[in-house]
Amino acid sequence: MPKQDVTGLILAGGRGERVGGADKGWVQFDGQPLITRVVGRFAPQVTSLLISANRNVERYATLGTVVEDALDTGTERFAGPLAGVLSGLRRAGTGWVAVVPCDAPYLPIDLVQRLAHGAAKAGAAAACARTGDDHQPVFALINTSAVEQLALSIAGGERAMHRWLASLNAVSVPFEDARAFSNINVLPGDAVTHADQAEKR
Repeated sequence: MPKQDVTGLILAGGRGERVGGADKGWVQFDGQPLITRVVGRFAPQVTSLLISANRNVERYATLGTVVEDALDTGTERFAGPLAGVLSGLRRAGTGWVAVVPCDAPYLPIDLVQRLAHGAAKAGAAAACARTGDDHQPVFALINTSAVEQLALSIAGGERAMHRWLASLNAVSVPFEDARAFSNINVLPGDAVTHADQAEKR
């Protein structure tokens, strides 16, 4: 599928509980915020960029169009990745949405291309990355036709990305480099402090 038919969605709407409650997108990594690193690797792969965020909205808006968790399904803020995906599917003006988390600074620069190839080859409505036997459900490509099914799933209490993708019969696409899907959960104390201070500005 052409790049022009794919909107990118970065999930940055979590509580950041594993990094002391900091807004993980603004935690420093190698001298720059995680979100900046992810945007640099992800944005060239898609035609436009959405960022799912529930705080620091104005800061995130300098990098892409911000979407907040969809609340009309009975969810609360910080309701997990599926709430952010629902908002992204609803906002996207393309046939497909590629999803990545905000804390994956090594994500593959050919992620979307390979997921698209896998989905097209299998005739699937969704694809996600896989390293060995480990599925990586928050690195996914989803057809926007799945939006109503997702809304119903969330309303029914579903919160797990991997289970919802399985309900779509998502194809898993193999990647060799497991580090490419590493997320940043353990950080130096000064990095977390920096993010907390930035959040209060």
